[in-house]
Amino acid sequence: MLLQGKDMIRDYELTNYDFYSNRRDMEIVSTIVEALNKILEEDKKQDQPLFLKISDNLVMNIARKVVQDKKKTFLIGITGESASGKTVFVDNTIKACVKDKKDGIYTVIRCDDYYKDTSKELKEAGSYEELFKTGFSFDTPDAINLSLMQQHLVALKEGMTIKSPRYDFVTCESFPDGEEKTPARVILTEGLYVLNEGIRDIMDVKVYVFTPLEVIKERWYRRAKQRGKEGAAADLQFADVNRTAQEFIRPTYQIADAIINGLVSQEYIQEITDKIFKALRDIEY
Repeated sequence: MLLQGKDMIRDYELTNYDFYSNRRDMEIVSTIVEALNKILEEDKKQDQPLFLKISDNLVMNIARKVVQDKKKTFLIGITGESASGKTVFVDNTIKACVKDKKDGIYTVIRCDDYYKDTSKELKEAGSYEELFKTGFSFDTPDAINLSLMQQHLVALKEGMTIKSPRYDFVTCESFPDGEEKTPARVILTEGLYVLNEGIRDIMDVKVYVFTPLEVIKERWYRRAKQRGKEGAAADLQFADVNRTAQEFIRPTYQIADAIINGLVSQEYIQEITDKIFKALRDIEY
């Protein structure tokens, strides 16, 4: 059937607009991909590059989402073994983000805040050492309220404000009156199990922080002392940390979109992430 009069004009205008809009989007996506690939190529030349591995379609997927889903939340899940450098990576990425000086750019959800309250078990055992002798583990997915964390992440993606719990690593108490988290353009979530089955499917980008075991061990013992664990108690927990990492964390290396080097300096993390954000800011889209 032939279109006539106003119908023909309206249909032509819609087609014409969509054509040029899509063409413009394609040009911007191409520009973003080129800018990000240039940064990645420069990173490869470093003795300690930040990015150890990038999936083939990651850069293109990021560019498309930035251009085509301007108002939607971008959820990045960052995992790795205990003391691998997840928190350091997130904190220094934030320092690059805040240079933009705009509200609503990022929100951080930390898996550590969602540990279940086990203060009763610790008191009954009398010490961490005795608690670990019972076979209790802080290093399995069951020790963390992943269901609540997933609910909070989904709520943030849908534009709602949430209040994360607060956890005391010395007393093992969990409190509901944690920090208020507001929706943002980028949500960074980091922790041991953010890429585990049941929660990883909501992530837009999956990141794994890789650090050699000997470095992890040194960092872990230093942090354990700050949390009141020394001697036999620390030894018992680290043995459990290593065992559970093999079962629950290391396998997620295979499904990550990007493998991050846990040995790079904080200054270099800021430098690279700043370049990425600057490249995106400089492109009109």
